[in-house]
Amino acid sequence: MTKQTGKVTFMGNPLTLIGNEIKVGDAFPQGITLLTNDLKPFDLGSDKGVKVITTVPSLDTPVCDMQVRKFNEKAAGLKAKVYAVSADLPFAQARWCGAAGAKNVMTLSDHASMALADALGIHIKELRLLARTVFIVDSKGKIAYRQIVGEVTSEPNYDEALSALSKVS
Repeated sequence: MTKQTGKVTFMGNPLTLIGNEIKVGDAFPQGITLLTNDLKPFDLGSDKGVKVITTVPSLDTPVCDMQVRKFNEKAAGLKAKVYAVSADLPFAQARWCGAAGAKNVMTLSDHASMALADALGIHIKELRLLARTVFIVDSKGKIAYRQIVGEVTSEPNYDEALSALSKVS
């Protein structure tokens, strides 16, 4: 497992990302179990078709809330399934989805093992949270787009991600 310091910051302070650095063109990891809001296991890698996977540190923070709400709004018109992954407990994710009226994004929890965070190289060591990212996976299961937001308190570049999605099949 690799460690990268300074690739992301929190309020300007460098953080350490741990895990395997996955790049555009690599296969999306298979066999990693996340939990749905009702505590059912879900392997994001085995779900076929084009996917947008956005990761956030915690849905209970303003920037994360805004990010997943924006992807929820956009999801209805996209040719892809949209997933939001965080280290929040599934109960907290279910509460957030209800309060936000999020029906177009499936929230998944990596809280138990941080396995997806480690597989993607986005596990923030100091906080035990996922970095803020957007991944687009094509229909063949390959990473077609990867955005790791440099400052944890900043939103991703939605336009860039959606433009990349428009070119994926």
